[in-house]
Amino acid sequence: MTSETLNKKPNNTNTPTNLNVCVERSVGSSIFSPSAATSDDKANHSLSTQITVSQAVVKILEDLGVRRAFGVSGGAIAPFWATLTHSSIEVVHFRHEAGAAFAATEASLANGEPIAVFTTTGPGITNALTGLMAARWEGAKVIFLSAATSAPQRGRWGCQETSAYTMPISGIFTSGTLFNYATTLEHDAELPEIARRLANGLVRPEGFVAHVSIPTGVQTSVSKIALPRISATQTLPTLSEDAIAECVQLLSEGPFAIWVGFGARNAAQEIRQLAEKTGIAVMSSPRGKGIFPESHPQFVGVTGVGGDDSVLTYMQEQTPLRTLVLGTRLSEPTSFWSPAMIPTKGFIHVDIDPEVPGVAYPSAETFAIQSDIKLFLQALLKQFPERIHHFSQSKLPHPERGVTQLKADSPVRPELLLNAIQRIIVEGSKALVMAESGNCLAWGNHLLHFDTPGRYRVSTGFGSMGHFVTGVVGAGLVHHDKAVALVGDGAMLMNSEVSTAVKHQIPAVWIVLNDGGYNMCKQGMALLGFKDIDADIPQANFVQIARGMGADGIRVEQESDIEAALEKAMASPVPFVIDVIIDGKQPAPIGGRVKSLMSQGAK
Repeated sequence: MTSETLNKKPNNTNTPTNLNVCVERSVGSSIFSPSAATSDDKANHSLSTQITVSQAVVKILEDLGVRRAFGVSGGAIAPFWATLTHSSIEVVHFRHEAGAAFAATEASLANGEPIAVFTTTGPGITNALTGLMAARWEGAKVIFLSAATSAPQRGRWGCQETSAYTMPISGIFTSGTLFNYATTLEHDAELPEIARRLANGLVRPEGFVAHVSIPTGVQTSVSKIALPRISATQTLPTLSEDAIAECVQLLSEGPFAIWVGFGARNAAQEIRQLAEKTGIAVMSSPRGKGIFPESHPQFVGVTGVGGDDSVLTYMQEQTPLRTLVLGTRLSEPTSFWSPAMIPTKGFIHVDIDPEVPGVAYPSAETFAIQSDIKLFLQALLKQFPERIHHFSQSKLPHPERGVTQLKADSPVRPELLLNAIQRIIVEGSKALVMAESGNCLAWGNHLLHFDTPGRYRVSTGFGSMGHFVTGVVGAGLVHHDKAVALVGDGAMLMNSEVSTAVKHQIPAVWIVLNDGGYNMCKQGMALLGFKDIDADIPQANFVQIARGMGADGIRVEQESDIEAALEKAMASPVPFVIDVIIDGKQPAPIGGRVKSLMSQGAK
């Protein structure tokens, strides 16, 4: 490899015709281009021109494949909300707009479909923003529909006024870092262009979050625009044969490792094929758990928050020549930017986003490749030698999976709780499992292990508390099976949607690690050397709260009661809360995060 190839992708990376592996992705089963419309179609369009803008927008959503809309109602969104309610789209009314947005994020990621989120003006919009930011960071497909104050009333201090007089326009109502696409619909003539941009955005493999704001008066206005049906396709960037050959050459020069991230979740089969063909070590990011089986003998562990010491042991004792990074940003929660994770000759970093490779480790040699992970690996495997030297010359280290023994006294140790969750829920069911930000995330990453992709969810990017307390409702709705959230009492008190789950009979289970405090903050501050910090919370009884909303629950204070409680929750026909009084003094595996904060000047 020459010096010119470092920190840049090959010149022909984006050539769409190379290798004949270009892929076109279509959105919706009933969308086609205007040029393909028949005379009957045009006649049908002319018969349906007298519809409201709200009806036209809902029709666009239906044609885009939106089957569900989550939100909270309000006066300014009333016409659109009513139209949604009487459409083919299932409307789920939430208790808080952030909860609706988090649930939409997880529903979209669980089934790959776009989800709509609707809110009224003012606080309806601002309440939803945290969840929508999480959707953008997580790569979900979410279309946000909000209300805006009608033009004649702007600047006159209307109720919850939403206009340039009262709210920042840039970033919320314009495309940028929050929304891939954002606009305010002022006239029905804009509908065809909005439909086209939404359709084009939804075929993006890296996710798409849009915002269409509709003034109240516009929602009820008559639209005379014949909506064209749009065919949205996207050609994925792929590598030329020469670029693939160079990758093969680089990987064949010596031992290499694979670092698997969430962006590689659709390429599990190809990753395993490459690993077993070469005998190399595989590690994963927290969000990548299960893409490569954690029980596989070539798996050396999870990196980042709550990660395994076996990864550092491998990097120190069997340092690879290069690491093939697949679909992870190598962000702080994944790598802590640790120099120990840099292989001898750097990274070969593959990602669909050309801005990702080289960012986390700017000083390391990085051969950057923009490509869909699955297509890249399929092309790579075709050129890899049939017989290749197996690089593993010594036994690979593996994560320690100790079993904690029961004890009679209380409170419950988190390790024992997680061991029981592993046996009864992970191995004994097909439930989705998600871990809330905080110590739950660290415990889940460290002690739960998965052998299939798509069953474990954490947010190590935006990492908002309340994400999975509410996201479990969206995931449970589309999964049609149990969805289980491991959450802290702080998060459970912050943004719960138990009531929403009760109304719609969503099979969600919350396992609350109740230690009467923000324990990651409490333990982290102590490790940083800060004293006399108040992070305590009056200990709530979440079973009483859950039953007060129509759910069921059980409180666990003894370790001997854990298994029965988990089994009861998994068998329950209604939403269920397990309130576990845990030992908050047990140190969570957050040392890496604390060291990272220290390196940033926190101490």
